[in-house]
Amino acid sequence: MTCRVSHLTIDSHNAYALSEWWKALLGYTDVPGDPNEPGDEECMIVDPVTGHRMLFIETPDTKSGKNRLHLDLRPIDGGREQEVERLRSAGATELADRRRPDGSGWVTFADPEGNEFCVLRSDAEAAAGPP
Repeated sequence: MTCRVSHLTIDSHNAYALSEWWKALLGYTDVPGDPNEPGDEECMIVDPVTGHRMLFIETPDTKSGKNRLHLDLRPIDGGREQEVERLRSAGATELADRRRPDGSGWVTFADPEGNEFCVLRSDAEAAAGPP
């Protein structure tokens, strides 16, 4: 017997605002027939290609400490350096730069509510090897 991941749930103070931020970042959409609205306490977004879903739920809890689970993102269009700049301009907060001289590594960011995630090289950059 096995199971599958239904969706990723992220606690938030403002489910709508955070879901909109991630929706723009990842190119996700609202679930067809279930639009997210300001004031909604639960907001689901979906990858229109893979069907992967993320659910944002409002909670009064405050984030404390480092995430025990986080997303590692790979750019689809362009490379890591362009994605790092796009994330900065989208309001992500850079927490740590772990890029290495050989081109490997990642940059750690936080979303507007402090949830950490990392940006890796694109699949094409990784396949090409060191710069």
